[in-house]
Amino acid sequence: MSIEEKLNKYNIILPEPMDPVGSYVASVITNKSLFISGQISIDENGKLIKGKIGKELSTEEGYQAAERCALSIISQVKKACNGELSKVKKCVKLTGYVNSIAEFTDQPKVINGASDLIFKVFGDSGKHARAAVSCNSLPLGVSVEVDALFELN
Repeated sequence: MSIEEKLNKYNIILPEPMDPVGSYVASVITNKSLFISGQISIDENGKLIKGKIGKELSTEEGYQAAERCALSIISQVKKACNGELSKVKKCVKLTGYVNSIAEFTDQPKVINGASDLIFKVFGDSGKHARAAVSCNSLPLGVSVEVDALFELN
């Protein structure tokens, strides 16, 4: 089953890829590596998902915010590959940043939201290395940010 067929099967609607708001680009391709800049947690209505995990948001809400980051990552991948997700050979690594209180220690459970979605969409090619990092703050007060590295065919 193709990636596009999986998106349809699971009723996954990709958001429009957002343009960067700073002095950087959304993606870079070098050789066969595709780097996706950090994608922040934005809901299906375009509203920022803000707040600290462990205070304003639960672990489950953080998981859902990380899923939204993964959707934005896939959207950026599609844009970088001129609409052809079949150009992806493998997701190599995700790095997830969790805006959480000092006592919160379940960052991996939050970033599982992104990892699980990438695996769901890309199958075995979506199995990746990963880091899940706690942060005191993230841009615009968002709860989660995730960046990615893919290998292209």
